[in-house]
Amino acid sequence: MSTTPNRAGSPANKSRRKEAVLDLPTARQMLPLVRSIVSDIVSTRIALNKLTPEQERLERHRRDLVWQERARRYQVGEEVNAAEKSLVAAVTELKTLGVSLVNDEAGEVDFPTKINGRSAAFSWRLGEDFLDHWHYSGEELRRPIPADWQLSSTVAGRYQSQP
Repeated sequence: MSTTPNRAGSPANKSRRKEAVLDLPTARQMLPLVRSIVSDIVSTRIALNKLTPEQERLERHRRDLVWQERARRYQVGEEVNAAEKSLVAAVTELKTLGVSLVNDEAGEVDFPTKINGRSAAFSWRLGEDFLDHWHYSGEELRRPIPADWQLSSTVAGRYQSQP
C-alpha cells in the first residue's frame, strides 16, 4: 500500500513556502534526474513490500524462533530501516526539486505549473519516455500536452492568464 499523498492532498499537509511553478522546457530538462530518483523510489517500495510481510511474520513468532530465524528477524529489521531511510531521502530530494510524488508504487510525479491562471501540473510516470501529460490540480485525468505547447518557449508565459 502506498504511503504517499494523492493529488487532492489536504491543506494541513501543504508547505508554508511558495510552491514552485515550472515551465515545460524546465520540467523536461529535469526529467532524467527525476527518472533516476523515481526509479530508486519504486525499487525501494518493491523491496519494502516484499520485506514487510516477512518482518511481520517474524515479529509475530519472535518467541518461537530458532537461532537462524532470530538472526533473520534482525537482518530484515535493518533492511527495512535502511529502505525506509532511503525512501525518505529520495522523496525529500524530489521535494527539493519542486516535484511532488503522487504514487510511489507506480512512480508517478507532478511538476507544478500554472495553466490559464489555475494550479496545474505536468504529469509523468515511470516507464514513459517523455513528459507528455498534464492535469489541473486536484484532477485525476491526465491530458496529453497539446502540440502548440511543445513549440512555445514557456507554457506559463503563453497559456497562463496574467494577474
